[in-house]
Amino acid sequence: MIKIVKKIKFSNDENRMSSVANTVKARSLYYSSKSKNVRFLLEKRFSWMNNFIDEKHVGIEVGSGAGFLRDFIKNKNLKLTDLGNDEHLDFKNIDAQNTGFSKDSFDYVIASNMIHHIPFPMKFFKEMNRILKRGGRLIIFESYCSLVFQIVTMIMRHEGFDFTVDVWDEEKAKSDENNAWHGNVAVPHLIFDDKNKFEEKLGKFFKIEYEKLSECFIFLNSGGVTSKTNCIPVNRFFFNIIHSIDRFLIKFFPNIFCMGRKIVLTKIN
Repeated sequence: MIKIVKKIKFSNDENRMSSVANTVKARSLYYSSKSKNVRFLLEKRFSWMNNFIDEKHVGIEVGSGAGFLRDFIKNKNLKLTDLGNDEHLDFKNIDAQNTGFSKDSFDYVIASNMIHHIPFPMKFFKEMNRILKRGGRLIIFESYCSLVFQIVTMIMRHEGFDFTVDVWDEEKAKSDENNAWHGNVAVPHLIFDDKNKFEEKLGKFFKIEYEKLSECFIFLNSGGVTSKTNCIPVNRFFFNIIHSIDRFLIKFFPNIFCMGRKIVLTKIN
């Protein structure tokens, strides 16, 4: 991983994105404008998850935010959960580190761009292992802290990254415990890139069933999902061209261009 600096953090006042943490506004903008840019991004970000979910499976999304995932998942038993209490949520005020759900409740759990917001990732993985049935899947989309991602983060002063934290430690928070929207986009890199360390810390809970890197310019020109910025509206034809360029760049230069990762973890005990 190419690191510009090892650690950088921004205050809320410095953030150059708009509508940060405003899921109600994000839903209003998304459903009123029918933004083709965002919809294309979300389709590529979520539709692949259907390959790991059967029709009869029962599952939840943790950290649902604006709740757009439901538009792309075919399974009718999906329930949305979050720390907040927005009307679109099926379960409100749910902490993904301590959900309160019964043991062995779900066939799958989806976590999209929320692990880098979790103060204590190890507590999160233990809790997901507890509420998943044996053989159940934790389906993840997360950030990939490439050179481009770091540059964009520094320009927009959004979230920040810290490669120096010990993600496996359960005593010191990796993000602000008092601000659910604060994030450390280096956390997924620290969890998933060192496979030996992953096996040491999480191997008794999960095995990696699937992993693929994805997206660069389709994300940059999406206009944002919840937090918003400017973008250039394009139709699906041109977005498919951009998507093809992304795939080429990510295949050969992932540490420079890649901005997302898809992962499926299977519970083993």
